Amino acid sequence: MPAKSRFTRLDAFSKTVEDARVRTTSGGIITITSLLIILYLIWGEWTEYRRVVVQPELVVDKSRGERMEIHLNMTFPRLPCELLTLDVMDVSGEQQVGVVHGVNKVRMSSPADGSRVLDVQALDLHTRDEAKHLDPNYCGECGGAPAPNTAAKPGCCNTCEEVREAYAQKQWAFGRGENIEQCQREHYAERIDAQRREGCRLEGVLRVNKVVGNFHIAPGRSFTAGNVHAHDLENYLDVDLSETERHTMSHEIHQLRFGPQLPDELSARWQWTDHHHTNPLDGTKQATNEPAYNYMYFVKVVSTSYLPLGWDPLFSSVVHNSLDAPPLGSQGIGSGSQSIETHQYSVTSHKRSLMGGNDAAEGHKERLHAQGGIPGVFFNYDISPMKVINREARPKTFPNFLTGVCAIIGGTLTVAAAIDRGLYEGAVRIKKLHSS
Repeated sequence: MPAKSRFTRLDAFSKTVEDARVRTTSGGIITITSLLIILYLIWGEWTEYRRVVVQPELVVDKSRGERMEIHLNMTFPRLPCELLTLDVMDVSGEQQVGVVHGVNKVRMSSPADGSRVLDVQALDLHTRDEAKHLDPNYCGECGGAPAPNTAAKPGCCNTCEEVREAYAQKQWAFGRGENIEQCQREHYAERIDAQRREGCRLEGVLRVNKVVGNFHIAPGRSFTAGNVHAHDLENYLDVDLSETERHTMSHEIHQLRFGPQLPDELSARWQWTDHHHTNPLDGTKQATNEPAYNYMYFVKVVSTSYLPLGWDPLFSSVVHNSLDAPPLGSQGIGSGSQSIETHQYSVTSHKRSLMGGNDAAEGHKERLHAQGGIPGVFFNYDISPMKVINREARPKTFPNFLTGVCAIIGGTLTVAAAIDRGLYEGAVRIKKLHSS
């Protein structure tokens, strides 16, 4: 028997001769309709195959020794830069007092003058101004306090800033630096008076330990002795200031986020990941006319990883291990990694007058506020032990797509054949009835 005959016996698709076929108008209409339905369903199956979904996972955060970036941009319209201090401290015992590393202080005119930018100062942590004199043997007095350890010349206070630090170590109020030779030479009091009606904008990036801590913006030079953290508020709470020159802690948070910002294309793809959802403090405004006022924000930070489609765990691990401390603002994709390591946060807030009282004006007489404290804006952040992993994936594989296409074609043609058979048999029966 020829080879062709062997396969002929296995044919599951037996054919009928052309003379045995009956073609009808209804069959042609059903065929065209079936083809349109098949094309529509296959397009939907293709769209489903190409769609990218986000699969969230919740795991225990096992990272150790990591640092966290805090991106800050906020304005104080009634607090000059000369009186503004940024401090960071955490439960590990690390303190960053008078932080200016990676942060710009932008001097701004008063709101009545349009809040124009006057000057931008970008300083490094623990930098000290050089003494403005020509005598290399000069050794200034420290106003009765011992010289600070960070003095440029050991045992001497050659600048007004070094005298202020010496006073801070002794927990003495410094005020306007009257009768201090270095401050008179640098016109420290005149500089304060010139900035009375100015505002200040803080913008930059902080890198902190990934543990429970806080950072705060408060007026006056800060100093710490034991477990007590205090600020020199003499210039801030000057009772002789007029109403227009009185300082307050009114502020506007333009942006506050923990970790790098998600790219715009990623935010557009995932509608719930834009900065309005992941950074709930953006655009927050607080205003008060009381100088002695305190704002507190309690932030719960959750580590979040975004793993794009095609993420390679081996390549990502190599990148993260090769760069222990990436430059500020360059974590995640900015450092060459495919993934984005960032943070989301939730926040609750509280505000109170340092003079004490209750919330009777808001209809809550039962809420009593303690008296005392430091005027300022405090951000207390807590780190969640859990980590959210958002992984991009396709809901269908290519074999699933082919299976769906076959099911669409077979199912549609089967249903169409049944409908056509029913219409044909019905037409035949009706003809028989009419003929009889």
